[in-house]
Amino acid sequence: MLEGIKVLSFTHFLQGPAAVQMLADVGADVIKIEPPGGAFERSWTGADAFVEGVSVFFLLGNRNQRSLSLNLREAAARELVWKLIREADVLVENYRPGVLDRMGFGWEAVHEANPRLVYCSCTGYGSSGPYLERPGQDLLLQAMSGMTMLSGEADSPPTPFGSAIVDQHAAVLAAFGVVAALQARERTGMGTRVESNLLNAALDLQIEPFTYYMNKGPLWKRTDPPTGSRFHPAPYGVYRTLDGWIAISLTPTNKLAAALDCLALDEFRHPKDDVMRRDEINRLVYDALKTRTTEAWMHVFAEHDIWFAPVNDYEQVEADPQVAHNQMIMQFQHDEAGPVRVLAHPVRYNGAAPPLRRHPPRQGQHTREVLAELGLSPEQIDDLIDRGVALTSRRSA
Repeated sequence: MLEGIKVLSFTHFLQGPAAVQMLADVGADVIKIEPPGGAFERSWTGADAFVEGVSVFFLLGNRNQRSLSLNLREAAARELVWKLIREADVLVENYRPGVLDRMGFGWEAVHEANPRLVYCSCTGYGSSGPYLERPGQDLLLQAMSGMTMLSGEADSPPTPFGSAIVDQHAAVLAAFGVVAALQARERTGMGTRVESNLLNAALDLQIEPFTYYMNKGPLWKRTDPPTGSRFHPAPYGVYRTLDGWIAISLTPTNKLAAALDCLALDEFRHPKDDVMRRDEINRLVYDALKTRTTEAWMHVFAEHDIWFAPVNDYEQVEADPQVAHNQMIMQFQHDEAGPVRVLAHPVRYNGAAPPLRRHPPRQGQHTREVLAELGLSPEQIDDLIDRGVALTSRRSA
């Protein structure tokens, strides 16, 4: 769908690479411009997950892209970037605000050189404001945005989510903004400056509870035993069973009373009881569920049309039949790491996911290829590589 759209990627970590991977998956020609040492995510990975020395953190966010490695301290390398900018459709960057400006590739300079180019900046807090110099990182934004105060028991410490949800949501918002700007360019002929930041993404993830707070006042307090949110009526959350856990959501109290065979629950008949007496209801549900196994409750709840779900660990998620049906796990043979599994593109187009066209590239794997497309001769490319202006992998394309 984005075939013919050329994207220059000055990205590292997760927010920027995940955004351009979204664009690459649906056909954009993404050229990842890497410094001599390579992008950060090549040398770091969570869970110490290196496969044959290759970072899984890199592999999960850089498919369907080409790598052009340049030493941007060299004037000749910067001139090559300008050649790319003049023919590109999109530039995506997630350096701290001002870094690309100091390198000469800020919005104003780029827009003057190519007015049609869409320029997307992914930052922690935005391109201006009092937090301009603060580090932007997923956990830090979860904390400052109020997200870590939404879940847990009454007296438990603030609880972060166990995944970089803010980074990924900001990446999706950036990709959405780029596509919207490309559509606008079809009408106006002009590029747009798109900005996505982690703070706005963290707040957008909390659109429901934060909006309740702004219009009604403080949310309900966290409870003991805990409920799954600070704004849903009871029962709502993850509850302990005889041998594990089960999640229950938005179930009328009378239906739950029948399923749990709990006469005390049947006494809550007022329409507002699940709100005004949520702690009492939550405690009764909590106590009742501890009497049977998770499997037993799943059968009971299915019979009584209760909204429930098992609480899976990753081993169970991996084996889940719906996950398999949705084909969300993609496997490919990487030329260095060997067999690798990653998550597939999440959106389906006419019933199918975008194909894997390119494996996550070696640093500089496509340096010769991209420079040749700019019109440079093999001799000129060899000269740039010999002078350290451009870099290439040992087995470059």
